[in-house]
This record gives sequence, structure tokens and C-alpha cells, in this order.
Amino acid sequence: MGRIEETFQRLKSDNDKALITYIMAGDPDLDTTGFLIETIVKAGSDIIELGVPFSDPVADGPTIQAASARALKSGTTLKGVLSLVKKVRKKVDVPIIIMTYYNIIFQYGLKKFTVDAVRSGVDGAIIPDLPPEESSEFVGHAREAGLATVFLLAPTSTEERIKKVTGSASGFVYYVSMTGITGGRLANMQEIKEKIPQIQMHTDLPVAVGFGISGPEAARKISRWADGVIVGSAVVRIVGDNRGRKQLLSKVGKFVGSLKGALV
Repeated sequence: MGRIEETFQRLKSDNDKALITYIMAGDPDLDTTGFLIETIVKAGSDIIELGVPFSDPVADGPTIQAASARALKSGTTLKGVLSLVKKVRKKVDVPIIIMTYYNIIFQYGLKKFTVDAVRSGVDGAIIPDLPPEESSEFVGHAREAGLATVFLLAPTSTEERIKKVTGSASGFVYYVSMTGITGGRLANMQEIKEKIPQIQMHTDLPVAVGFGISGPEAARKISRWADGVIVGSAVVRIVGDNRGRKQLLSKVGKFVGSLKGALV
């Protein structure tokens, strides 16, 4: 059993929900990212979603696009991010999931990435621009290496689409709460409430909800229905606004703690 499955099982037995926190690796630099990971875990995050910067992040809104640009400017590469994970693994036990785009993984080498990622301590990968129809080679390498493949579903996903995505997914299913990019405004809570059981009819995997969750109030509402809540842009914005300042870690830690404390 991997760290992701263990984490969701432990939380379920504790009648708790998973807080999944996204940060961009290399924003403002990889050394700071290491400290941020430790801070976020101490504040209560159950899973870390670690972005690898890409020049054309089509699923991301302005906040994460800006973080990606800063990370690229600081010289962040996939190889450097894997080295960082290997380093922080000595201090944190929570699952770490890489989120990036297919071109980076393809250029690195599909099989090489899955093997190197697992050896570094990575537990899963999210590749928003890799549809399940074209993922068989990557999923095959990932399963052989022991890397979870987390796929996305959206409000527009049909029953047929849900079956296809859940058939390729492992670790958990990432439900995008709205049609749009990260950092948008969360609009339709009723739609989220109705969509989660629809997904759960087709899979035993946990369902985590992301996109548009900007604070504790929204996190609390969604945690009533979902197995996990994913918060990215709101955390990345704090990092961006406070980079280079002494209060960076304390501000991020306080916010993440407020999110975890809000889950029901």
C-alpha cells in the first residue's frame, strides 16, 4: 500500500478529510520550496502537490502562471525538483505528487521519469494535458514503477467519461470544481455536491476537489461531500506576495493551518 492510499485510509478511520496543498517548486527558489514543504506539513497538510514550472501552463490561472514564470527564471528543472523531493523525504512522510505538463515528462522520458520519481520519493503524478485515451504508455510505466496516476474530471464530464477516467486513475480522482483555470471563482456548490456521488458510483478511489477554493469557508463546505480538498492559487498567492520576506513561512503556515482546521 502506498502513501496516498495509507493517508486516505487513515483519515477515513479518523473521520477526517484530506487537505492537499499545492505550491510551485522553485518559487522563489528550490531551497525556499523545501522550507515551505516542511512548514505546510507541520501546519496540517496531508498531501503535497508540487508544481513543476512550464512555459505554457494551460490549466493554470494568472497566479500560478506568474509563479511558474518566477520558478523558470530561478532555473528550476524537473531534475532539480526530483532532487528536492529526495532531500525533503528525509524530513516529511506525507505523500508528494508532481503536477506538471506532458511535454516536460515526455522530454525527460516516460519510463525514466516514473522510475526516478519513485526513487526520489514522489508518490503520484498529475498531468492535466494528458487525456486517458493517450495515457496507456505512461500509465503502464507508472504502474510498473509504483507511481499513482491522478486524472481530472470536470463538471462537464459525462458518465462515459467518468468511467474512462476512473479506469485509468490511481491514488485519487481530482474533480475540477468548475470549467476554467486555477484561481477562478468557485460558483456552483450544488453542482459539486451532486457530482461527487456520481463519480463515486464508478470508483472506490477517494475524490478530491480543487480549483477555486480560496479559503477556509469554501474548504469547509466542500469537505462535507469530498474525501479531500485541494488548495493551490490561494497558497501560491501568499508565497508570491511575501517572497524574500521573513514572514513568508509563518504566513503560509497560518493559512494552511486555517484550512485544515476548517475541514469537517
